Amino acid sequence: MIRHTLSLCSALALVLVADAATAREAPPADQAGARAEATLAKMRTEEKTILTHGIMPLPFGPNPPKLPADAIAGAGYVAGIPRLSVPSLRETDASLGVAWVGGIRKDGATALPSGLAMASTWNDALIEQGGRMIGGEARAKGFNVLLAGGVNLLRDPRNGRNFEYLGEDPLLAGTLAGHAIRGIQSNHIISTIKHFALNGQETGRKFVNSKISEAAARESDLLAFRIGMEIGNPGSVMCAYNQVNGEQACASEWLLNRVLKQDWGYKGFVMSDWGAVPSLDAALKGLDQQSGAQLDKAVFFADRLAAAAASNPAYRTRLDDMNRRILWAIYDNGLDRFPARAGGAIDATANAQVAEEVAKQGIVLLRNERNALPLAASAKRIAVIGGYANTGVLSGAGSSQVQSAAGPALSIPLGGTDPFSAFLSQSYQRSVPLEAMKALAPQADFHFRDGRYIADAVTQAKQADVAIVFATQWSTEGLDQPDLSLPNGQDALIDAVTRANPNTIVVLETGGPVLMPWLDRTAAVIEAWYPGARGGEAIAAVLFGKVNPSGHLPVTFPASIDQLPRKSVDGFDALEPDFAGNPPHGDMKLDADYDIEGSDLGYRWNARRGYKALFPFGHGLSYTRFGISAPRINGLSAAMTVTNTGQRSGATVAQLYLTKRGSEATQRLVGYRRVDLAPGASQTVTMAIDPRLLADWQGDGWTMPAAGYSFASGSSAEELGEAVSFRLPARRWHDAPIGQTTRK
Repeated sequence: MIRHTLSLCSALALVLVADAATAREAPPADQAGARAEATLAKMRTEEKTILTHGIMPLPFGPNPPKLPADAIAGAGYVAGIPRLSVPSLRETDASLGVAWVGGIRKDGATALPSGLAMASTWNDALIEQGGRMIGGEARAKGFNVLLAGGVNLLRDPRNGRNFEYLGEDPLLAGTLAGHAIRGIQSNHIISTIKHFALNGQETGRKFVNSKISEAAARESDLLAFRIGMEIGNPGSVMCAYNQVNGEQACASEWLLNRVLKQDWGYKGFVMSDWGAVPSLDAALKGLDQQSGAQLDKAVFFADRLAAAAASNPAYRTRLDDMNRRILWAIYDNGLDRFPARAGGAIDATANAQVAEEVAKQGIVLLRNERNALPLAASAKRIAVIGGYANTGVLSGAGSSQVQSAAGPALSIPLGGTDPFSAFLSQSYQRSVPLEAMKALAPQADFHFRDGRYIADAVTQAKQADVAIVFATQWSTEGLDQPDLSLPNGQDALIDAVTRANPNTIVVLETGGPVLMPWLDRTAAVIEAWYPGARGGEAIAAVLFGKVNPSGHLPVTFPASIDQLPRKSVDGFDALEPDFAGNPPHGDMKLDADYDIEGSDLGYRWNARRGYKALFPFGHGLSYTRFGISAPRINGLSAAMTVTNTGQRSGATVAQLYLTKRGSEATQRLVGYRRVDLAPGASQTVTMAIDPRLLADWQGDGWTMPAAGYSFASGSSAEELGEAVSFRLPARRWHDAPIGQTTRK
């Protein structure tokens, strides 16, 4: 029996039925296409470039655009065609909530925890609920496009944007992204899925070339996108800044035309990332819409596109297809039938409860020696040290930044004079861990120290029954981390406090994995990530046992930098920090060689190299104990029994891994399910195994050899039970069009 939190999610995701107020009234499968064709037939020549380009309606840059009457300050605006009742597209960032954009709108929104926190829940239904919540807030503010659905896989733990995404595994990340998108689009608004594709670092992000074989891409990052699209059916795909095998992702014939539109049969439209369009011929390469066009070298998809269409049949045909795809997404999501209008009702209390529940389920108990947690009532004097725990909880920065109407509780600028400097500040949500802890433990005597002076912190730790150190690692879009240390001397602070008090608990608020040179001296460690609008309350609830932790890592925490495929982020040492990611001179080349690890990301890389992680993918402890039976395999179906063998109710994630194919040792998550159980209770969980997780991409399709396939269940990628083998026949197949394979 395995004694950690486990569960198992079918590779074929479950439907979350929205309540009557938000249920999506989707038209019949072919109705959106028929309506798009009818509208296209009525469009005048001069109207055919209206939907193909947009502005960023914000006062940034040397020549900020004049806002149209129906525009809303946000990420983007694309004019509509009133004569044909085609609505304008009013776009806002992002996956974690309606972006704050520096408070320009004088409003706020509910901040979900970071993407890695969401992924740590392994809870499809909860993530769909979170998507439905942020989509509802976007709609109530008048937006009808949410630039969400971030599903780029974590190839390097130092990537500054990892906090927005959903981890290193294509099944987990793709499934959760799909459910988030489905929740968002239940509000009759469009969600994107992004950033397509192989967008693995922020250093040199507008010119770094992601080098990877087709097979490795199809088995990893592209599979995550494919799964997310099968579940969520996003109206739009946002292409990425980087190059892929020498082509800009937003002008990649292979990515956009062959993979997305030809092989996958995608009906929606491809929008560019902001400032990612290299030239007019991106249209022929598969790009349908130029976003934030003032950030590019030219507005390629307006007069230039119209002139090309007038003289070149290829552009003329392509222009019709661009409009057809944008119209399909509008009609498929009912943007015209259910128009979004600013001033809609928002239940802030209910939405905050959703954010708090995600935070509670996303907190991961990494270590708990001598049952140090939950904190007992006998702890009379508690030293709370560092992390601005007396002020708020940290959030990630960049376009995804969400804040309440009052703005951040604390904002620490990094300085600078360029237009993006406002994005580069360490901001804290208005949820205060210290106050939340005091509310749950009114009998305790709390003493806070900010941690600036180690000697002061040590003095307080020595006098306390328990010391709780809050440690932060700030991350932002546009910049990567140099290493996996905690900045500002926090590793030294924790080391000193743990030496002064063996009952030291460390609470991590980080954008990704970190090293822990002080780990062996701690009593307990929890990973809280960036925990969102109610993060302080969630952290306190876990520390004091009001909530039994159930989060499991969606990423591998390496034991050292030496375990990573790359010893440093490609180009990090050669380039000055640059939020925009432009080359310092036009002919500079920068490659990120992803063929080193190929499709073996994270835990699969460790299995291939024989490395043992600091904390493995899937790891997460609980205040109770769980056991899981060996899997019972029948073809592409698996079942196992999960039992709560402890003394209190709790939830776990049962995980199923492929461990061997024929004579080839391998490792791959093929299923998971989150299970809530009372003490002594058992539940049998079943799943269908997606055959792509057992196959290789060869030539132009998937191939499974006839062989014995071995599977093991467990509590993490490194804590597995006895393997069970089942022989499967040879098989070769192609992916069907996404509309025919949408998962229910």
